[in-house]
Amino acid sequence: MIPVRGYAGKRVGVLGLGRSGLAAARALAAGQATPVCWDDGEAARARAEAEGFAVEDLTRERPWADIPALIVAPGVPHLHPAAHPAILRAQAAGAVIDNEVGLFFRGLGMSDAQIRIVAVTGSNGKSTTTALIAHILRESGRPVQLGGNIGRAVLDLDPPADGETFALELSSYQIELARALAPDVAVFLNLSPDHLDRHGGMGGYFAAKRRLFELGAPSRCVVGVDDPHGRFLAASLRDDPETGDPVTEISAASRLRGRGWSVFLNRHHLTEWRRGAQAAAFDLRAAPALIGAHNAQNACAAWAACRALGLGPKAIEKGLASFPGLPHRLQRVAEKDGVLFVNDSKATNADAAEKALTAFERVRWIAGGRPKEGGIEALRPHFGRVAKAYLIGEAASAFAATLGDAPHALCGDLDAAVRMAAAEALPGEAVLLSPACASFDQFADFEARGEAFVRLARQLTEGAP
Repeated sequence: MIPVRGYAGKRVGVLGLGRSGLAAARALAAGQATPVCWDDGEAARARAEAEGFAVEDLTRERPWADIPALIVAPGVPHLHPAAHPAILRAQAAGAVIDNEVGLFFRGLGMSDAQIRIVAVTGSNGKSTTTALIAHILRESGRPVQLGGNIGRAVLDLDPPADGETFALELSSYQIELARALAPDVAVFLNLSPDHLDRHGGMGGYFAAKRRLFELGAPSRCVVGVDDPHGRFLAASLRDDPETGDPVTEISAASRLRGRGWSVFLNRHHLTEWRRGAQAAAFDLRAAPALIGAHNAQNACAAWAACRALGLGPKAIEKGLASFPGLPHRLQRVAEKDGVLFVNDSKATNADAAEKALTAFERVRWIAGGRPKEGGIEALRPHFGRVAKAYLIGEAASAFAATLGDAPHALCGDLDAAVRMAAAEALPGEAVLLSPACASFDQFADFEARGEAFVRLARQLTEGAP
């Protein structure tokens, strides 16, 4: 872990005792502070007590007499839709309010190690892009640690060593309260409506993301310009190219052949453009885990970030081609007789499922579960790609009604759906689990649903038990 300095001998509040909250408590204790922990959930409090941490009700006035700071976990609201009572107590007591990301950057600022930090944010693609950057760096022989909103909590990472790079995925929840942000390279992918109740609307959501670039003042800003918020952000950060423009624009939809530095998709080729000329190109068809327009944007972002970190095109190409993808995100898990089996269990809404449907020419689509608002109506323009839909869970009847005359079957559960789809699939088609639903009607989470699909697919294609 990375010890938190600056609070030695002091009691420090920790609100929210999930993965990042407990990591913050451990890091504070390693820096000789005394964490004072609170969570609204009894089980979470019990876990903290089992590790030997003091647990006190921070929603009451009494503990605040000698607590100078409150470290807030990402899931705890501090303003919208309403501030947590413990945060109101901290504000009234004049305590400093921070989070684990702020402590992380403060801690690294006190380190003598020569390191680089790349931080990735956006609505969609953060995990894939961050993991891809880490993979490319690792394949090139550079030491790298991966964490944040993916993998290990930032304070649970190892103390930095000279020459190391930290690749961090940061959500809006993690950025908005951090009192210190100092990445060398900051990446903004895109913005679409999400978490709006927490941020008080799109303006607040964008403002949270933008803090990474304003407070952090990175030396290189990689900005996706395929949506209006990204274009606005790029314009606000841009400087004269002759004097050192810090912005690299990326796009999967437009050919960015301007005066500055850009990386974009040109048909199948990822293209780097600098000073009015092509600097490099890579055929993305050589990277099988990066199919689909959304993954093209992820690849462009990773390319731009790694170039900013000093890697050459050949090293990046090697990493792109060997990237295995992330579990449950368009994960290719099996293939037999020309039929591909793809696990996209992470697609818990129609927007995510759309990216999967558009990544293949012809699919046997397994969909359903606990429905989200709006169902799959937004996917109607893509029904032509669906050879047949295999519907499961609570949403099956509603999805059948939306599909109408499009071929479909009510399968009940995932086992029946996979077996029927595999039996009916033709060469060149993909058996695609992209549910457009939550998993909680039949599975504990989307990971459990995806793992069940993988087991079934491999049983059917390899004869595995």
